Amino acid sequence: QHLKMSKNADSTADVLLEKRGCAGIITLNRPKALNALSFPMIQQIYPQIKTWEQDPETFLIIIKGTGGKAFCAGGDIIAISDAGKVGDRLTQDFFREEYILNNAIGTCKKPYVALIDGITMGGGVGLSVHGHFRVATERTLFAMPETAIGLFPDVGGGYFLPRLSGKIGYFLALTGFRLKGRDVLKAGIATHFVESEKLPALEKDLIALKSPSTENIADLLNSYHVKSKVDQEKEFVLDEHMEKINSLFSANSMEEIVKKLKQDGSPFAIKQLETINKMSPTSLKMTLRQLKEGASMSLQEVLTMEYRLTQACMRGHDFYEGVRAVLIDKDQSPRWKPAALEEVSDKFVDDCFKPLGNNDLKL
Repeated sequence: QHLKMSKNADSTADVLLEKRGCAGIITLNRPKALNALSFPMIQQIYPQIKTWEQDPETFLIIIKGTGGKAFCAGGDIIAISDAGKVGDRLTQDFFREEYILNNAIGTCKKPYVALIDGITMGGGVGLSVHGHFRVATERTLFAMPETAIGLFPDVGGGYFLPRLSGKIGYFLALTGFRLKGRDVLKAGIATHFVESEKLPALEKDLIALKSPSTENIADLLNSYHVKSKVDQEKEFVLDEHMEKINSLFSANSMEEIVKKLKQDGSPFAIKQLETINKMSPTSLKMTLRQLKEGASMSLQEVLTMEYRLTQACMRGHDFYEGVRAVLIDKDQSPRWKPAALEEVSDKFVDDCFKPLGNNDLKL
């Protein structure tokens, strides 16, 4: 145990794991890659959470990122795409281990505090949203942008997104809309809002707590939260559009959502239509069904379903094409196959949700 700690005190490691005061601290340390989550990082974080969960001297777990720009901008998607092209097992192992980690966070017996300062997207959302406490700052930038790369809002998106108020989750999932700062709190994704310059003091105070209960931790977070005045008066960015979002995104099919957006014709509706038209039609259909099903599932059932969907994406075309267009060549001109929603059959979507037998995710 002691060796493990000292090894990870090496400031060049991709993830730092240390025990300070009453807290176990996970620091994502790939600032040049915006702390993107790699497979080796997942393999280090999971056993450490399990160890701390059993340790009577560890009362809470804090997760944060270095570099000031990002908490975690997502999973290491290019590595997965490269692996898929050559038939490497990483396309199975990455998602399997990542979802096991997401579930460990969602079921963690110790209070789990994610300091989501900066970019928090995709895999970074999975490392934070399922924990007890998520502290946003004025620098937080949240999104689930997966439909733009031929994937879907995974890492338990099928669990937390449909549980947001109204149809906000469906809107965020299908469009990849970005929420900033206090809006991340107002949308129900963060639990607290604290100015970024106060985070070092908050962390110090958390670490200094003596055998704290969850309630003690909540009280400390609340005390910082009530003192944070940045953007307090600002209206929630989606407030003026909530009625539209709730009616337009309550349709039962993607075709119907598109039809409703066209009929609405407001500048907001047209903008969302333009965005949706850029996304992978297959991803959109997969995502809508994922959220509808996930709304009444447990987190474990959702992650099992999402694992099946990842494997369907790995077998398909759009994921590799989306990664090429957005992350590799950056021409932002993906050529989706099929290219239109009407061409994505219900049968194809059904097949994506089929159990994988022995290869299913077991939680």
